[in-house]
Amino acid sequence: MLSRKEATIRILLSIILGGIVGFEREKVGKPAGLRTHILVCMGSTMTMLVSLFMFYQFQGKTNLDPARISAQVISGIGFLGAGTIILEGPTVKGLTTAATLWVVATIGLTIGIGFYYIAILSTAIIFLVLGTFSKFENIILKKHRAKTLVIVFKNSSSSLSKVASILKGINISLNETQLDFSEDSSVTLSIKLPKINSKLEKNIIEELLYINDVEYVTLQNSSKYEN
Repeated sequence: MLSRKEATIRILLSIILGGIVGFEREKVGKPAGLRTHILVCMGSTMTMLVSLFMFYQFQGKTNLDPARISAQVISGIGFLGAGTIILEGPTVKGLTTAATLWVVATIGLTIGIGFYYIAILSTAIIFLVLGTFSKFENIILKKHRAKTLVIVFKNSSSSLSKVASILKGINISLNETQLDFSEDSSVTLSIKLPKINSKLEKNIIEELLYINDVEYVTLQNSSKYEN
């Protein structure tokens, strides 16, 4: 059975490693920040410690799998992670934060079982990925990302038909579209574009702006995700 000293070390280490990941999330202003990640990591460690305690306590008396309780952390953390994911138009926010909550939970389980090396190494890699890979990803993948055309126009059937007519005229499918109606009688149309050259993109925007009812046109990366 684990000594109190060993159990204390594992709890304190979970607070430190969970705090490292949580600090990065807190720094960029995410709702699941320092405290959330610390609590998730520590809670996972506690779950594993309880599983080990029960295994030692009832060893030889009954068939008990020490991984059974802790395994529920992996599926259970999904409910917490889902709460951080938000869809705003063509942009999905919170996926990375949801992933960090899940991986911090696994770090907690790793600490609880006493696999310190993997827990510390994983935390260092996660912090590196969160801090540097987003910039690297933007540089490498910028030219290869499909884009979303966002059009804001007055809420009328004629304006919508004009926009649809222009898009169909240049062979842009209207299958993947999203319409958002606002209180100021305007409509935001978001539509995924195929990979096209910058000249054609410019022509599309110019043609749409010729419509009197169109107030605003812009292009966004359809693969844009907010951490």
